[in-house]
Amino acid sequence: MHLEEVITLCLWFPQTTESMPFGPDVLVYKVAGKMFALASPDKVPPTINLKCDPDRAIELRDQYEAVQPGYHMNKRHWNTVTLGDELPDELVAQMIQDSHNLVVKGLPKKVRDTLSKNSSTSNK
Repeated sequence: MHLEEVITLCLWFPQTTESMPFGPDVLVYKVAGKMFALASPDKVPPTINLKCDPDRAIELRDQYEAVQPGYHMNKRHWNTVTLGDELPDELVAQMIQDSHNLVVKGLPKKVRDTLSKNSSTSNK
């Protein structure tokens, strides 16, 4: 999956914002103010940090060289994914979805309910 596709997918989720709080080298994607993805577009090849269930994170790292412990992140909960041809597009899309879902799951119920309401009305 290419960086442009990753960015489009990240921005597809309701109430997602893109910012550069760490400088121009890192794009940060947040849902309801909480990070679920950080992309490094200037790296060659580009990378993206994604939140991940700790057991699944280890599994993915063991299976794919393009999945490493999260760079500058809690390595138990975050992976750095090198974009390119090694990983199937469906897997990268699933990892982005999982990262988003993990962050949403940790939000207060009132915020989660707002997200659910917004996504059901925007998908009609």
